[in-house]
Amino acid sequence: MKLRKVTAATAVVLALATAATACGSGSKSGGSSSGDGKTIKIGIKFDQPGLGLKKPDGSFSGFDVDVATYVAKQLGYKPDQIEWVETKSADRENALARGDVKFIAATYSINDKRKKKVDFAGPYLLAHQDLLVKANADISKATDLNGRKLCSVTGSTSAQNVHDTIAPKAQLREYSGYSECIAGLQSGAVDAVTTDDSILAGFAAQDKYKGQFKLAGLKLSNENYGIGVKKGDTATMDKINAALQKMVADGSWKAAVEKNFGPANYKNEPAPKIGQIVK
Repeated sequence: MKLRKVTAATAVVLALATAATACGSGSKSGGSSSGDGKTIKIGIKFDQPGLGLKKPDGSFSGFDVDVATYVAKQLGYKPDQIEWVETKSADRENALARGDVKFIAATYSINDKRKKKVDFAGPYLLAHQDLLVKANADISKATDLNGRKLCSVTGSTSAQNVHDTIAPKAQLREYSGYSECIAGLQSGAVDAVTTDDSILAGFAAQDKYKGQFKLAGLKLSNENYGIGVKKGDTATMDKINAALQKMVADGSWKAAVEKNFGPANYKNEPAPKIGQIVK
């Protein structure tokens, strides 16, 4: 009789343990939509409307975010498996070298100097240095800036290039960020803002600025945006290139451009060919 009681008790314990294990497994699966718990870290900008922006509610938006989300899906990750990591311009190469992120989509222009440190997939967007002015401004070419106030961020070469090579009488104004430049343009403190047209279009497309500004439509430089991966990681680079080609082919690339830049009347270049760098 005593043996029977012990056996019965043991059976109960085993049954409870099995049920608990099943519940634990279910809870783990509930934490990730795929059930495997894997995640991917992707570097983006957090402060560029239209490209990479962290919103007050903690969500993210922008063209780079849409491109990176599409690419991640092709690599096998759902949106809730992405961990967004802020990667400022000066730290992008180091973030990849350290393994902080799997790849970076953050207005990352491809150039020979950077290619010595990282590998690039793409390009996925051809941008140009341009001017943002008020919608009713009579500025249609860079030389119109002579005698007027031109804004860019501290340390940027964009405004200096315009001053040195095109409009030597332009009055340079350097602010700490593009948000301050755009606010200065709205108030009349400056007459124009210069940087990549994609960045300018992203700021101008914000609800509070819609209809107030226009891009001059100048092509003062060519900026080939690529997706940076760790040097030597050709397997990931090849997968990302395949994903970018698919994004263009199925119309998702065009839809992302229109959604993020359209309100600023951004006249984008056609989707670039993979590996084709426009000098």
